[in-house]
Amino acid sequence: MSDDRTLEEASADRPKNFIRQIIEADLAAGHKNGKVATRFPPEPNGYLHIGHAKSICLNFGVARDYHGTCNLRFDDTNPSKEDQEFVDAIRRDVRWIGFDWSALHFASDYFEKLYDYAVELIRGGKAFVCDLSADEVREYRGTLTEPGRNSPWRERSVEENLDLFARMRAGEFIDGACTLRAKIDMASPNINLRDPALYRIRHGVHHHRTGTAWVIYPTYDYTHPISDALEGITHSLCTLEFEAHRPLYDWVLDNITIACHPQQIEFSRLNLQYTVMSKRRLTRLVDEGLVEGWDDPRMPTIAGLRRRGYTPASIREFCARIGVTKAENLVEMELLESCIREELNASAPRRMAVLHPLRVVIENYPQEQVEMLEAANHPQDLAQGTRQLPFAREIYIEAGDFMEQPPKGFKRLVPGGEVRLRYGYVIRCDEVIKEHGEVIELRCSYDPATLGADPLGRKVKGVIHWVSARHGVAAEVRLYDRLFTHPLPDTAGRDEGKDFTDFINPDSLRTLTRSIIEPALAQAGAGESFQFEREGYFVRDETLLALPRPIFNRVVTLRDTWAKVAGRRE
Repeated sequence: MSDDRTLEEASADRPKNFIRQIIEADLAAGHKNGKVATRFPPEPNGYLHIGHAKSICLNFGVARDYHGTCNLRFDDTNPSKEDQEFVDAIRRDVRWIGFDWSALHFASDYFEKLYDYAVELIRGGKAFVCDLSADEVREYRGTLTEPGRNSPWRERSVEENLDLFARMRAGEFIDGACTLRAKIDMASPNINLRDPALYRIRHGVHHHRTGTAWVIYPTYDYTHPISDALEGITHSLCTLEFEAHRPLYDWVLDNITIACHPQQIEFSRLNLQYTVMSKRRLTRLVDEGLVEGWDDPRMPTIAGLRRRGYTPASIREFCARIGVTKAENLVEMELLESCIREELNASAPRRMAVLHPLRVVIENYPQEQVEMLEAANHPQDLAQGTRQLPFAREIYIEAGDFMEQPPKGFKRLVPGGEVRLRYGYVIRCDEVIKEHGEVIELRCSYDPATLGADPLGRKVKGVIHWVSARHGVAAEVRLYDRLFTHPLPDTAGRDEGKDFTDFINPDSLRTLTRSIIEPALAQAGAGESFQFEREGYFVRDETLLALPRPIFNRVVTLRDTWAKVAGRRE
């Protein structure tokens, strides 16, 4: 979190948004003791997704730029949905994106203090134990246009409430028998202030840190402000859905004896096309086997994006480009894809891979000869150097680079036609071998004078990639695409009673098991990315290194292939 520049120097190249303007005004006025302290408070009930990345970059970035602190705090107050696996994944993902926390906390660290503050609210006549059932609470709450009604148990004495709350903690009551509620205003136009629940009973659950020590658990709206205050947070940055909860945030802190009162500021959450961001829906995708797990490369989770081949820098750049505003907006998937495409275009070494192999025999090339051809690792970055490509009599080319009856403008191999092999010679198709009507092999000839030179007296327009049949390595290539066919799967078809899963893209994963890659690719490390020339950007799968043949995942295509699809839909 350290930065050796002065605040003024750092401010010059810092992206401005309304949150930073608020912070700078506070600092200029001497508020918050001249300090900035933020926190990132995920609930460990699933893996982080790209929406969380926006919050991570904002909270940790603000703390870094203003020489402050940022805590990682787990909001672990709902043990039935939380797990240590998610805690570990979240810690890993935050660090992978490029940040580290000033301190690590759990809401469960404060369970005893939270209980004591609840007792303080009861003693002050600000909270009561309510025996209404969940259905009755909803009935009493009222509507957006009608005020609620007071609970029949609202005027219990302080002594009775203290006794009942202690008995709740001791486990005397079954789940749902009673709750501890704040005593605020059942006629408030803000429904969140209509005597909200502060504690509920949860028997038979095992908390990942406190085990079975507690059978009552505080609600998020009660826990969050107190946790912020205990940690000395100055600016509590939340997504916009918590704006209506801010009066309750302030009410809790105003009615207990606690020194710090953080300022809650809301910003718009990230809404991304062609995916879902709700943890409940992501959990469904995993639990129902619609994806292979939380780290499936089609998922918008940080783990899935990492396995897909996205880099920390590309995700940070994406978050910087979308910015921080109050206005809700829908971000195009192309913006995320362009961030990784631009990075890999500049950095990824070039390699050759034939995804749909078609054998080519160059009949006039010496049968046992092997020639090493020099190939650039990156034509636009000569500092990346060159590599040696083995070339022999038999090679594989992409099946789509040959057509017997080509359409007008086809610039690849045709019967009797010529094409240049990338980094190699010009070859001519002399004979087509078929089996059961399917092309299985091409017999060709090469011009030995065309290595690095144009053939005399004729112009060859097309250039195709290839791999030596003798030296190529068999590989599995997974062509990942967008998980949904509709840009708004959450809302599409709602009027027709359709579920978001009805829009899952059947072509979101195509597995190619017969692909052939150049030898250098077989030595790629986990997570190492390349441009497969003319095909796209690919990464060596980080979780499947132990398999006998290498597996490469497509990160992104060379160009946006969805633009025409979207245009047709519109």
